[in-house]
Amino acid sequence: MRLKNKVAIITGAASGIGKEIALVFAKEGAKVAIADLDLNQANLVVQEIQSMGRQAMPVVMNVIDEQQVQEGVDAVAKKFGGIDVLVSNAGIQIISPLEGLSYADWKKLLAIHLDGAFLTTRACLQYMYPAGKGGSIIYMGSVHSKEASVLKGPYVTAKHGLIGLCEVVAKEGAAHGVRANVICPGFVRTPLVEKQIPEQAKALNISNEEVIKKIMLKDTVDGEFTTTDDIAQVALFFASFASNALTGQSLIASHGWFME
Repeated sequence: MRLKNKVAIITGAASGIGKEIALVFAKEGAKVAIADLDLNQANLVVQEIQSMGRQAMPVVMNVIDEQQVQEGVDAVAKKFGGIDVLVSNAGIQIISPLEGLSYADWKKLLAIHLDGAFLTTRACLQYMYPAGKGGSIIYMGSVHSKEASVLKGPYVTAKHGLIGLCEVVAKEGAAHGVRANVICPGFVRTPLVEKQIPEQAKALNISNEEVIKKIMLKDTVDGEFTTTDDIAQVALFFASFASNALTGQSLIASHGWFME
């Protein structure tokens, strides 16, 4: 029960990595807010958590809607009595060479990853600071927070940007006991990644299997995908860490794809 009675907001938590983090946090005693655009799926996750005898609530949240973010965080704090953990996980992917990428798609991806991280962070800090209990902000980065890949210009840019935001939050939050860290997964076989496989195959004129073996997993030590549980366990580690000793850091979980 490493998160007993802690209140956690997880964006993009109706599926994939976000859902797995929500389930792991709930098992460890957290009260979990499932923040997502898809209310129906969010409700299903809430029901699953409640069937475990834990507390959860759905929150409709478009992370680039300033008012909706603020109202969503306010609702969670009102229901559960504060905010202890934010996992900024919501994200999208757009596959395109830069010369063919529309400005609208560039702005859309950066907004969801960076503006969304800023808006949710700001709203949560407004509760964490006055409460005087500290807190943990966790950003969902990527191996692409550390290195680039072709066809992913805005994604690589956004994921690098999260490192900078995290470090600022870590420095500003230290006086209040608020920590900030970034998880950098390798390829996790979520719906987001499944969608990328045929897109990359088409763009590179290779098969789906070649995308997996020669693009996605070629630099891992074992040719394996990272799992949603792998990432959820890293999130739990960050969320439950007891001191400011671990802040402003990024942890890569990628089967050795990128090593520091």
